[in-house]
Amino acid sequence: MDTLVLLTLTGLGLGALYFLIASGLALIFGLMDVLNFAHGAFLTVSVYTVWRTAETVGGMPGLLLAAVVGTLTGLLLAAVVELVLIRRLYGRVKEQILVTVGLSLAVPALVQTVWGADARPFPVPDALSGTVGVLGARVPVNRFLLVAVALLVLAGIHLFLSRTRYGLIVRAGVEDRAMVTALGIDVTRAFTLVFALGGALAGLAGVLGGLYFGSLSPHQGTSLLVFAFVVVIIGGLVSITSVALSALTVGLVQQYANYYAGGYGDLAVVVLLAAVVLSRPAAGTGSPARLRRALTALRTRSAGGTA
Repeated sequence: MDTLVLLTLTGLGLGALYFLIASGLALIFGLMDVLNFAHGAFLTVSVYTVWRTAETVGGMPGLLLAAVVGTLTGLLLAAVVELVLIRRLYGRVKEQILVTVGLSLAVPALVQTVWGADARPFPVPDALSGTVGVLGARVPVNRFLLVAVALLVLAGIHLFLSRTRYGLIVRAGVEDRAMVTALGIDVTRAFTLVFALGGALAGLAGVLGGLYFGSLSPHQGTSLLVFAFVVVIIGGLVSITSVALSALTVGLVQQYANYYAGGYGDLAVVVLLAAVVLSRPAAGTGSPARLRRALTALRTRSAGGTA
């Protein structure tokens, strides 16, 4: 029983980490239709700035400051990439893939040149390095922190997409950019904001990834990005809630398979991905009804003087 509890809570923590990475990817890929393979590079750069900050300051204050620094690093890096590179490539999928894949290869190589290829220990504060007893199992405290942060991020994304003007603009702009532009709304500014938010979530995931694994390396972001794409594909981009459920499923399947199937957790995730993709009927990413709802909301807000 204690083993099952430990595996379940650890799987939930891993799923929460996957969601934090996949949530930013889902915002960029699902709302803006941009395949951002550089998302892992944002995480890598952020986690190294977090490591330097936390190691310099030390303790829980150092980690809190590092979390702010890492999140801002991801946000600024993503905003620069969108402004300089991606803005010129909307609607050009092949060029987007080439540019972002190039960044995903170049950035970790640059990080490795500066800080070396060896993994480094992550400075985990004493308050988060212990365990807590749950039904006879000793569960690391940071697993609960990951789950709590993931729930807050899920709620925040829901509010952003459904309650804010920019969330409505992006949802409508993806469906029919020309129509939204004809309403006098600057879609490009909203797209930059979403891309920056995706980078900020990657930076936050870098902080919590360091806590979860207890170490960092130049290619950590790339390896985690693979599972983030799996989560997004299984979730289907129907909603951010489906992405969250997909992340929890992947985390649990991986943990259970690693223990009960002799370490074949990654293979189990691939089998799950194949089963979902093969059983899912082909469908478009949008619908006229969805577009009408988004545009109606925008027109209502414009009539109220908020657009």
